Amino acid sequence: MRLPDYFPGPGDAWEHRSPEQVGVDPNRLAEAVAFSEAHETPWPRDLGAAIAENTRVEGPLGEILGPVKERGGVNGLVVRHGYIVAEWGDTSRVDMTFSISKSYLSALAGLAFDRGIVRDLDAPVRETVDDGGFDPPHNHTITWRHLLQLTSEWSGTLWDKPDVVDHNRAAGGIRIDAAKGKERALHAPGTHWEYNDVRVNRLALALLRRWRRPLPEVLQESIMDPIDASPSWEWHGYRNSYVEIDGRKVQSVSGGGHWGGGVWIGTRDHARFGYLHLRRGRWGARQILSEAWIDTVTAPTDVNAGYGCLWWLNTDRARFPSAPASTFAALGWGSNAIFALPEHDVVAVVRWLHPSHLDGFIGRVVAAVR
Repeated sequence: MRLPDYFPGPGDAWEHRSPEQVGVDPNRLAEAVAFSEAHETPWPRDLGAAIAENTRVEGPLGEILGPVKERGGVNGLVVRHGYIVAEWGDTSRVDMTFSISKSYLSALAGLAFDRGIVRDLDAPVRETVDDGGFDPPHNHTITWRHLLQLTSEWSGTLWDKPDVVDHNRAAGGIRIDAAKGKERALHAPGTHWEYNDVRVNRLALALLRRWRRPLPEVLQESIMDPIDASPSWEWHGYRNSYVEIDGRKVQSVSGGGHWGGGVWIGTRDHARFGYLHLRRGRWGARQILSEAWIDTVTAPTDVNAGYGCLWWLNTDRARFPSAPASTFAALGWGSNAIFALPEHDVVAVVRWLHPSHLDGFIGRVVAAVR
C-alpha cells in the first residue's frame, strides 16, 4: 500500500524508512548500492585535468573559462514515496555536476513560462530578447522551444566560444560520423538536434535578459528555498560572461561544466530537485512548477524522441533498457545522474559512476521495487 505523499523538512530533517516499509527488497537494493560503489568513474579527482583532456580536441577554443574543483568519491541516494531508503558515500559534498545544470536551467524557463515572463515557447526569442543575438538572416526564427530542445541551430560566438566548437558533438548514444568541431552546414531551426553548450549558454543569457536578475538568485528564491535545499549549492558562469542589467553587472551562468562553471551541488539537494519533478512540480501544499510545465519538459522532441526540454527521456526504453519508458533523467558528465521513475515513485541520484554502468545501476534499483 502506498503511503501518503511525504515531503522532507529542511536540512537533515529527511526521514528514512527501511526498504521493507516502502515496498523495496533490501537485498536487491543493497546490490544496486554495491554496484555503484564497485563502478566508480575512472576520471581523476583533478577535474581540471579531466576537462582539459576532454576539450583537447577543441584546440585553443577548449580553454577553461569557469572555475573547477576536485571531485569527491562515488555516492548516491534512493528515495521511495519521499523517504530515503538507501544512502551511501558523502551525499552532502558539493561537487561539479556538469550537464545536470541544464535541467536546473529548464526549471527557470518553466518558472518564466508559468509567470508569463516567457508567454509562448513557440514565439521567436527575438520578440522579447533584442540584444543582437537573434538577428537575421539565420537566428531570427529561433524559438524558446528550439533552445530548450537543443534544436535551435543558433549560430554565433558567445563568451569567446563559437557554436562551431560543439558541432557534431556525440551525446545520448547518437552516432556522429563527422569530427567534433568540424564546421557543417546549418539546418533550419527546429529540424536538427545537437548537444551544443554554446547554444545552451545562449539560452541562459536570454533567460537572464527576461528575468533581469541573476539566475542563481531566482533559483534560490523560487525553487531551492521552497524545497528546503541546503545553502551550500553554487552556480557559476565564466570569467568573461558578465553583462549589464539595469545598471548592474551580472554574470550569465553556464549550462554545464564543459569549460568550467555550472551548478555545484550535493546529492541530497539533487534528490530534492528530482523529487520536485517526480511530484509534478508540487512541494507540500505549494505548486512550484506547473504540471503543464512538467508535461512540456517530458514530451519527446520531434527530431529526438529521447530528449525533452533539457531532460533526457527513456522513450521506448531506448536509453535505459532496464528502466520503464516513463523514466526521465538529468544527466551530467562524470557520470552524475538524477533519475525520476514515476511508475515506481522513485528518485535515485548517483554521482561519479562509470558512464557505461548507468543502466546497470538503475536496472538494479528497479529490480528492488516490489
